[in-house]
Amino acid sequence: MINTEVLDALQDTTDSDFVAELIDTYLDDCPALLDSLRQALADGDAEAFRRAAHSLKSNSATLGAEALADTARALEMKGKAHELGKIGAEVEAAAVEFDGVREVLEAYKHAHKR
Repeated sequence: MINTEVLDALQDTTDSDFVAELIDTYLDDCPALLDSLRQALADGDAEAFRRAAHSLKSNSATLGAEALADTARALEMKGKAHELGKIGAEVEAAAVEFDGVREVLEAYKHAHKR
């Protein structure tokens, strides 16, 4: 679910406080991005959908949430291709995946407190 080597590398080049701040920002931003995906899907706005999926992909990859980044990449491609029909289940699958990512990131943050 999370490639902790990515987080460990971030800690090696910065510090645990900075990584904790990145995690907190990510955990605050992702629900809004998922809501943006849902709203863009409801509105049929492929460009807004693509942008939200791109942000979710990039942010997830930065913190080692590789499976969620891959899911968001697939959603981004669908937005780019204007293929928004019948992908609501994929958006909800990303939301469920995020719930698991949240748990792992919270645990990582607490395990690496100074």
